[in-house]
Amino acid sequence: MVRVVVLAVPGGGKSTTLQLLQKLRPEVKVVNFGDVMFEVAKRVYGVRDRDEMRKKLTLNDYRRLQELAAEEIGRISGVVLIDTHAAIKTPYGYYPGIPERVIKLMKPDAIVLLEFDPEIVLERRLKDLERGSEVTEVGTIRQLRKRDIESLDDIEQHQEIAKYFAAAASVIASCPLYIVNLRGVKQNMPFDHALIAAKLLSDLLTHLMGGRGNE
Repeated sequence: MVRVVVLAVPGGGKSTTLQLLQKLRPEVKVVNFGDVMFEVAKRVYGVRDRDEMRKKLTLNDYRRLQELAAEEIGRISGVVLIDTHAAIKTPYGYYPGIPERVIKLMKPDAIVLLEFDPEIVLERRLKDLERGSEVTEVGTIRQLRKRDIESLDDIEQHQEIAKYFAAAASVIASCPLYIVNLRGVKQNMPFDHALIAAKLLSDLLTHLMGGRGNE
C-alpha cells in the first residue's frame, strides 16, 4: 500500500497530471479530498450541494469534516494519490489545506508539490475562464472554473506559501517532500508539463513500492 499527497496552486495542471498518471498506471486510485469531504458532509450534515455545505457549516464543522474525510481516505487500500491543495487563498489570508490532524489521518508515504512559472499558471487560468468548465476548486466546492485573475507576484506568493505549508505537513507526517520544479521547462505541446510531472510521479511510486513492497 502506498499513499501520496499531490499539491499545486489552482491552475497549475495538477488534475491533468493525475489523469495522465492513471493512463500510465491504471492501478493508481486518485482521490479528490474535496469530493470525499462533500460525500461525508451529505451523510453527516445532510447537505444537498456544495453551496449549502459552504453556507451551512461552521468553521468547527468544517474542521471536523476535514478530519472525517481524512479518516476515510486513510482507510483506502492500494496505490492512492490524494489530490488537494497545501494553501487555500481566502480574503483573510492563507488557510492550510492539510493541517496537522488531517495529514496525520491521511498517513502519506510522501508529499509531492508541483511548481510552475507564474506566467504558465496565469495563462491556464485565463483559458479556464474562457472555457468555464466544471471542476473541483480549492478542494471543497465544485463550481465553474472561473479562476481569480491574480497578478504574477500574487501567484508566486501563493506558490511560496504552499511550499512552506507542504514542508510543515511533511514534518508532521514524518514523510519526504518531493518538489517537482517545472519552472523554465519549455513546452513543445500543450500538456508537456503534465506529462513530465506524471512520469516523475510514476517513478516515485515505483521507488516507494520497491522500498516497501507492493502490499
